[in-house]
Amino acid sequence: MAWRLTPLLLLLLAWTASMCSARNRVDLLNVCMDAKHHKTKPGPEDKLHDQCIPWRKNACCSHNTSQELHKDPSLLYNFNLDHCGKIEPACQRHFIQDNCLYECSPNLGPWIQEVNQSWRKERFLDVPLCKEDCQQWWEDCRTSYTCKSNWHKGWDWSSGSNKCPAGATCRTFETYFPTPAALCEGIWSHSYKLSNYNRGSGRCIQMWFDPAQGNPNEEVARFYALAMSAGAMPHGIGLLLLSLVPMLHLWLLS
Repeated sequence: MAWRLTPLLLLLLAWTASMCSARNRVDLLNVCMDAKHHKTKPGPEDKLHDQCIPWRKNACCSHNTSQELHKDPSLLYNFNLDHCGKIEPACQRHFIQDNCLYECSPNLGPWIQEVNQSWRKERFLDVPLCKEDCQQWWEDCRTSYTCKSNWHKGWDWSSGSNKCPAGATCRTFETYFPTPAALCEGIWSHSYKLSNYNRGSGRCIQMWFDPAQGNPNEEVARFYALAMSAGAMPHGIGLLLLSLVPMLHLWLLS
């Protein structure tokens, strides 16, 4: 009797493991990163400021965070966008929107990775940014000036705020970022990846959206979370289930 129950028991354990894996992926659909200014859990924030307003129904940022990140330099990280002179207002708006997405979005779970940094324990990596959002970011910033192609590291922080390191030359964004992909993928160490998909496709994250139309990034996160879950199963649980089929067949014959 024990032998007869074994195949069913193994199949049950394998199915349970697969369901737990899928559930863990689904849990990524509404989460906040473990980082410096993020809330523990997302929730309503009716008073989010200006460009962060699209996330007010469900946000990982507070009102104070959303207000502070609109300043330059912001006390959140003491980061100065004007390290090579005043950047164009249109360019600045993209960086504010980038910050709003980073601080406020609960829809980046599929791309969250653990990191060992003093100011955060998690970051997102290779978020598929919609083609138009990346291209417009590059277009609006190409004539502004910077001195680095990777803004995550290598700054001179001796003054308490970021300054160009010794030997770095201020040149146009287009010099340091010759293509939209170079900007979106390189500036924050591959936090973003230029997507071939367009806004509204349900396959790329929108940095800009109209909250009156709902948050399109919820659908995108759901798609990639489920895709990751389905992709993981054939390499582990799927093979286990297949290996148990002959045993189940013998059990049924007996």
